[in-house]
Amino acid sequence: MAPSIHGYVTHSRLTFVALQSTLIMVIASAVPLTAHASSPSLFSCSGSSTEANCLAQPTGKGAPSPIGLSPDQIKTAYSWPLKLSVGSGQTIAIVDAHDNPIIESDLAVFDHQYQLPGCTTANGCFTKVDSNGGGDYPSYNGGWGFEIAIDVEWAHAVAPAAKILLVEAKTANLDDLLAAEDYAKAHANYVSNSWVTAEFKGEANDDSHFAQPGVSFFAGSGDSFINFAYPTAYPSVSPNVVSVGGTQLNFDASGNLLSETGWSGGGGGCSSFETASTAQTGFAYYAQVGCGGSRATPDVAADSSAASAVSVYDSNGCGNGCGPWFGASGTSVATPLWAARAADAGIVINASVIYSATITYRSITGGGNGEPCLPVYNLCAGRGSWIGTKP
Repeated sequence: MAPSIHGYVTHSRLTFVALQSTLIMVIASAVPLTAHASSPSLFSCSGSSTEANCLAQPTGKGAPSPIGLSPDQIKTAYSWPLKLSVGSGQTIAIVDAHDNPIIESDLAVFDHQYQLPGCTTANGCFTKVDSNGGGDYPSYNGGWGFEIAIDVEWAHAVAPAAKILLVEAKTANLDDLLAAEDYAKAHANYVSNSWVTAEFKGEANDDSHFAQPGVSFFAGSGDSFINFAYPTAYPSVSPNVVSVGGTQLNFDASGNLLSETGWSGGGGGCSSFETASTAQTGFAYYAQVGCGGSRATPDVAADSSAASAVSVYDSNGCGNGCGPWFGASGTSVATPLWAARAADAGIVINASVIYSATITYRSITGGGNGEPCLPVYNLCAGRGSWIGTKP
């Protein structure tokens, strides 16, 4: 399988290392996942040393018909609500860099394929803005475009009645992404961030961008095939953010879920600069991860593995018989899954809620990301994945 998908921001030179995934049997909708390596030029967005490098890679070159797990397969695996009315009254903001010029029409194809209600500008469900709330959209980038497709399609899939607000940062510079975050938090209840930067001294000064009464913030914990932001990353380490790590869903030959294990590529560890919230340090199992008062990530987790990749539709031209259906992986998938599931619940999700008895978790005790998946709470999947229909 190809490396997992994620967008990254850094202030230093990037070094890329390959991550090989072990293929297990996965029952996916329609066409099986391919193992062809995708061309680096198709879904990469390398920029300057101060810009995002979102290497949003599919599991292969794609196919003319759907591959990867469907929305119903994901929701069944977690016993999440199947009603198309969930998420009503809520708005999920997606913060990414650059523009995907055809995301609305691609979302329509995805919705038709999986019998989801339409989410369009015309019916008031979908809105795309620049970081100032206008229509001066940034330039297109294939990597970020693919990231946008993952985030928008899966936020809508899990919370079909929620409104989707896509906020496109002018560039992938951290300052521009934070400007988009500020617009998003003023216009949404839930904000999903599938991008990270390496930790840096003074990062806590930016934590205010991830604070707004009544708003829940989610960020991917990071993916190990980019070594500059592994095992910890910003904004995942901000105590204001719910850090979402990665898991792998394991199925039998009939498509029945056998287990959920820690994904080998997910970020997780003790922050170098951020202090843990009182809710986290007060959790009975916090001491066992050995962070000694520092912020520990991730808090929670969801499907991220290439071996249990999800279906994504992206028809932006990439040539050579590429796409338009892909399997997608990485904590880029897990993050909008959590943001949308939170919208289904309709409650604010923050550290106080995460480390309480409000949510029912599936504890992840198998697999790992270099850190052991200890019982109840760990640095590979946090408290685990959200299961069930309540809250």
